Order: sequence, then C-alpha cells, then structure tokens
Amino acid sequence: MDTRCRDAHPALPSLGRPPGHPPAESVSIDALHPSDSPRTSGENSAHARTLAESGAELPPILVHRATMRVIDGMHRLRAAELRGEKTVLVRYFDGAATEAFVLGVKANITHGLPLSLADRRVAAERIIESHPQWSDRAIASVTGLAAKTVGMIRRCASEDSPQLRARIGRDGRVRPLSSAAGRLQACVMLQENPAASLRQIASASGISLGTVRDVRDRLARGEDPVPSRQRPRSEVVRSASVDVLPERTDDQMSRLLVRLRQDPSIRLTESGRALIRLLSVHALTAEERRRLLNTVPEHCRGVVAELANACAQTWCELATWLARGAEAKV
Repeated sequence: MDTRCRDAHPALPSLGRPPGHPPAESVSIDALHPSDSPRTSGENSAHARTLAESGAELPPILVHRATMRVIDGMHRLRAAELRGEKTVLVRYFDGAATEAFVLGVKANITHGLPLSLADRRVAAERIIESHPQWSDRAIASVTGLAAKTVGMIRRCASEDSPQLRARIGRDGRVRPLSSAAGRLQACVMLQENPAASLRQIASASGISLGTVRDVRDRLARGEDPVPSRQRPRSEVVRSASVDVLPERTDDQMSRLLVRLRQDPSIRLTESGRALIRLLSVHALTAEERRRLLNTVPEHCRGVVAELANACAQTWCELATWLARGAEAKV
C-alpha cells in the first residue's frame, strides 16, 4: 500500500496524506526504529508525558518505509509506550533517507515541539551537505531560519567543497548563482549578430530577457556588460571596459567619436572639445598604429613603450572612474 507523501514542490517534500489514498495503518511499536532526528538533545521526556496524560487521540506517525525509522512523531511514539499501547497508527513515506530527514525537519518546524535554534542550524548544515543544489531560501523554508543565516552556514560549511554554478529555488526553478558568464556570452552574440532577437540571445546564453536588455544598454553606453558586483574585486580594480568588452573595429571607434562630437554638452565646452581632441589622437586605426611604430627608432622604443604604458594606465583609470559613475576630483 503506497501512502507516499506527495510533493507540493518539485524539490521540497511536503507533509500530508494525498486525498483518495488509504488511511494510516496500525503497526506494532516493536517494528519501529528511532528517528534520524534533527534534535541534537534527543526527545523531551516531559513533553512525551504531557502527550500521554492528555488522553487525546494521537495523530499518525510518519515513518520511512525502507528503514522503518520514525520521521516525525517520536514524542507520540513515546507517549503511546507510556500508555502501554502495543500499536500506533503509521503513515509511510517512500523516498530516499536524505529526503526523509528533510521531511522530519520541516515537520518539526510546522507543528509539535519546535526545534531549538541550535537544532535548526545543525539541520541546515546537514541539508546543505545533502542538497547543495538547493538555494538558501529553499533551505530556509525547511529549517525555519533566515536565508542570510543559511548563506552564512553554507559559506562556513563549504569552503573546501566544490562550488555549484546553479541552485534550485523554492519554486523548483534552476537559477545560476551568477549571470556573469551568460552576460559575456550575450555580449559576444550582440556584437556578432546585432539583428538577433533578444529572446534568442537570452535562450542561448541562459540568462533572462531583462538581463539581455541590460547587457545591450550597457554596451550602448560603453560600459562593462558585467556589473562590478558580479566581478572579482581584483578585476573591478584593474578593469576598464577594454578588458572585458570585445575589441571594437575602426569603424565602430569612428562612429563613437562622431557621436561625441555631435553631443552639445561636449562640443560646446572647452573641456569637452579638449577631450574630443585627446580621444581623436589616441583612437588610432590599425594602419595608423603600424605607421607610427615604424617611425620609432630602435633606441627609443623602450622609452616610448614606458610612456605609452603610463598613458594606457591613465586612460584605464579614467575608464574605471567613468564606469563607476565617479566624478573626477582635482
């Protein structure tokens, strides 16, 4: 007789007997084994005595059929023993032992004698180990902890463990932990095929349609397609957009300069015109770069290289400041 608990969520097991299934069956107490309990201090004898003395009919106990271990109801089982009963009503769960433990934790959060904070933290650590693909919010919904607390436990428990690239949320959908790789792929696709629809790019790169729009808008503004918060700190510090963005062609550079020259806020100010002159000098075409290199004498190449590197660092810092939206300080 299969009285498997139906999942209300594709990833998280839920309690309750599905409608239309046979009622719980009577099972000998001697056939049952102690639970793989999330309670680190074991059962509370006073609570079991209170249940036994109440005289109330006790709800069925949830049992893992494969092992006959009690998933939820150890206090009810102890109460039945104190009453001198030989059998208890049992509802079976058919599933993996790891799912049975999750089910036991969830049951002790929603009813009965609640788990202590220490018990819930230990349970969260164990679920993180058995279900690393679950999101912090999904595990929080099972353990009754805050998602931030679960995240802190995960960081402490999995420092030496392989890190997953995606997790399953409470709604059962798989989401990447970071959209950085998808953003870079979308960036390349937008550059290589500007006529492609955003939906096609979103599907191919594994990111949402809104994220693809953000990548497109960032490219139009000359910004890094990956926000700084999704990049390593060392990369944020050293990166200008040229480090991450695909290399622009000479025609693209010319169009950007034309757009700047046509902008009244740039061309109608002295500092704006000076900026355009500097950018025009440094935005060399491939042919101009070759001609320039051929004019540098052999004995001067080291000095020119050092000066060029210093100029490049200055422009790199300027690009980083602009990308962050910082105002230049004198």
